[in-house]
Amino acid sequence: MAATPARSDCQMPNLPDLPDEARAEQLRAANINPRTGLATDYLNHFNEAIMLLEMIPDMPECAEDFLGWQPLSYCEHFTASNFKARDLAIEAYGAADTGVRAEFDNLTTAMTSILTAVGAAMREATQDKTRSRLAEQATIWVKPLVALAGGVINGGAEADVETIMKSN
Repeated sequence: MAATPARSDCQMPNLPDLPDEARAEQLRAANINPRTGLATDYLNHFNEAIMLLEMIPDMPECAEDFLGWQPLSYCEHFTASNFKARDLAIEAYGAADTGVRAEFDNLTTAMTSILTAVGAAMREATQDKTRSRLAEQATIWVKPLVALAGGVINGGAEADVETIMKSN
């Protein structure tokens, strides 16, 4: 895991202007919340790390897979993804309310910081038991942040992590 935190800088795609209702329908069809301009697909990036962490206590060799996880900003995630509406997701993120985006970015930066620090600690650990404890603690810290980020994306209260992980 690189020590570089996720960034919120984006190269905004140039998409055609649409009337508000048509744009909202376009966002809904792409699984992007039209009220917030954010997509839960980005949480898959963190859910991948969580799934790897959850496997470490039973399969210590999965620590190497977790150590291969790299932080990605929202825009980096969509740029590298096969998400069918990735340009729309990036554009909607750039157009999102700055307060909503800041709250979301703060949560994803915290998750990235935790996962990066845990990765660094795992690299220093020499025992599987230590790596397992690190993995268990990281999951305890990151899962609630994923729920909070899901709540920001959905424009309301915190979302259930298991629901987010199943729906993406």
